Amino acid sequence: MNAMTPPDDSRPTTPSERGAASHGLEPSLLLGPAKDPAIIVDHISKKFRIYDERNRSLKAAVMRGRRARFQEFQAVDDVSFEVERGTTFGLVGENGCGKSTTLKCITRTIRPETGTITVDGRMSALLELGAGFHPELSGRENVYLNASILGMRKREVDAKLDEIVEFAGLERFIDMPVKNYSSGMYVRLGFAVAINVNPDILLVDEVLAVGDEEFQRKCNEKFATFRDAGGTIVVVSHGLEVMRDICDHAVWLEHGRITASGTSGDVIDHYLDMVRSERIERARERIGDGAGASPNAATGTNIVRAEMLHADTRDPVESLTATEGFVLRVTFDAEAVGEDVRTNFGIYRDDGQRVGSFNSGWSAADGPLTTVEMVAPRCPLQPGTYAVNVAIHDHSMLQEFERIDKFARFEVLPSEDRHQSGMVDFSQIWRTA
Repeated sequence: MNAMTPPDDSRPTTPSERGAASHGLEPSLLLGPAKDPAIIVDHISKKFRIYDERNRSLKAAVMRGRRARFQEFQAVDDVSFEVERGTTFGLVGENGCGKSTTLKCITRTIRPETGTITVDGRMSALLELGAGFHPELSGRENVYLNASILGMRKREVDAKLDEIVEFAGLERFIDMPVKNYSSGMYVRLGFAVAINVNPDILLVDEVLAVGDEEFQRKCNEKFATFRDAGGTIVVVSHGLEVMRDICDHAVWLEHGRITASGTSGDVIDHYLDMVRSERIERARERIGDGAGASPNAATGTNIVRAEMLHADTRDPVESLTATEGFVLRVTFDAEAVGEDVRTNFGIYRDDGQRVGSFNSGWSAADGPLTTVEMVAPRCPLQPGTYAVNVAIHDHSMLQEFERIDKFARFEVLPSEDRHQSGMVDFSQIWRTA
């Protein structure tokens, strides 16, 4: 699709079409109207004022004509989409692209300056958990207060109170003023109220799981039950692989505008392609053209160079599939450290989850520089974005001489026969007995 000179009858007219055209995306990535919409977002826009310096005194206000200097920031710019009832819908994009602002407009926490939003059904929002709690009131009193804000009647709260308290795990502390709660207790109670008010629509902003491991399990089970019962979910998260798994459709926002919308897998794949291309371009501008222009290389004080390479070609890795091998290589100055060292590589998913950590045997100083490689014959990872850390330690692994975090970032690309989920792509042999 050519955004520059299309024929008049094919000229992009919607925000999604204009954004997709600017990135060369296919029309198949565009979502049409939902068959049974639970939420209709129709051409909304929202600006914020960024003040250079506020008037802090009456004198300053008089001297400046009662006006403080500010700049306008267009957080959301002519955004339109529809969320079909009973589906999970995701908003993806970099920080500051307008995801959370759009979600807050849907919840009516803030009002858009232009456009309309239509919501059909009771809505509950997991945005700032515990917002609206009164610190002097007990947990029990705040349950009633918060639930009433979310639209529940007293008799409904009476029926759900025990379930809410048990879900939060605060039976012993429910009559204590919430000002004495820990931050974890505060968030758990806010989550328990929001998830148990029997909503038709659930809005979630980066709180897919909170608290300890047991509470996270209960949260995930609750989400799954809500989805299976036909609930509608709109979610914002930087955990793209989680979004890929749980979302039916997604919208990609960039600078407050829709770049593309469609099935979650297609939108996330195109978003990751853009992120990878921009990162490579920044690396070339910083380092210059040539073999050293890979973003997947770094240097430190004792670590002379750390890089990630393709196993076959030894070219810098930007992306690979599960069938391709890779090499993690680090060159360090063991003589400068003054003793033999061990090398550690760690691979992390884009949501911060550690996938694996690998330690070498000790490496004796071999002249001025020592190079250690870890060779993986194949990449047993699910599609997504990953980062690699490297560190050098003493022989006992108790002292760390130097660490470089995220010296390499790479994408694992989906294969056509991908039919599994999780963190690892296992090699499989299927038989019938």
